[in-house]
Amino acid sequence: MSKVKWGVLGTAGIARMATIPAMQQAENCALYAIAGRSAEKAEQFKETFGFEKAYGSYDALLADPEVEAVYIPLPNDLHREWVLRAVNAKKHVLCEKPLALTEKQAEEMFRAAEENGVFLMEAYAYLHSPIIDAFRKELDSGAIGEIRCLESAFLGGVPKENDYRWRREAGGGSQYDLGCYALSMALRMFGREPKEVHASAYYGECGIDLFSSAILTFEDGAIASLDCGMLSGTNRHDRFHVLGTRGEMYSPVAFNQSGEIPYTVVSGGKTDTKTVAVPNNYKLEVEQLGRCIRDGESPHVSRDFSLMVARVQDRILEEIGFWNK
Repeated sequence: MSKVKWGVLGTAGIARMATIPAMQQAENCALYAIAGRSAEKAEQFKETFGFEKAYGSYDALLADPEVEAVYIPLPNDLHREWVLRAVNAKKHVLCEKPLALTEKQAEEMFRAAEENGVFLMEAYAYLHSPIIDAFRKELDSGAIGEIRCLESAFLGGVPKENDYRWRREAGGGSQYDLGCYALSMALRMFGREPKEVHASAYYGECGIDLFSSAILTFEDGAIASLDCGMLSGTNRHDRFHVLGTRGEMYSPVAFNQSGEIPYTVVSGGKTDTKTVAVPNNYKLEVEQLGRCIRDGESPHVSRDFSLMVARVQDRILEEIGFWNK
């Protein structure tokens, strides 16, 4: 198997704790280069994870002709700049969610990737999970009838004091960081865009949304209820629950979990709890983009899907007055 030579732009926590360890497991991935804002930090990552090369600047990594694909785990407001630089350097890109701060930015990034003949995929690792496929198959089979109401939530802990999530101009706040999960889940399950969007948020004194809640209404009257927040002092909390005309489906775990994941279908007076064996979601997304590069697959998180999520995200942010605070 011909492995794709990957470079990683940045030493962010998500890269250190989740994606790089998963890249080590990915069968078609070669950990080739790491770049940090300091050469010392990059060297530390090289030694820890086994990269072949370390660079003290992102531009130096992009100038390396051996790098075929790059993973971008940078703060949200830096995604546009470094995706554009990477695709213009003819590198395939896996960029952390949210891909862009606006749909307009996302369109520009995809257009540049297409013009340069490279793949660009938004890093919603959980969407590669077989449990998401299981949810969709249950819905497509008509097990619970037509969707009438979908609830999706991602509630996490309070960020550290110097975290970029506290800065609005950096794309901080709960809607950008966590709400995009609940939103993308709803849009993946419905497979279409809502007719109406209503949303509100709690800001406190910090200037960013600590909690956000949105209601999406679809043409057929179905509703998606989405919650996200950075208020918890304990563990994260996911919620996924779908009510249909014939029954319901729910799972206590929805986002980026691995192992034996349970979900329950209630229909026709019967309750059936099933489990799905779920590998490391981050490993799955890296391998999938690798197959796009080597074998001609299409990105599982497609251009059209990412643009739809960004478009609805824009509507939610407008509803909560995010950029007017």
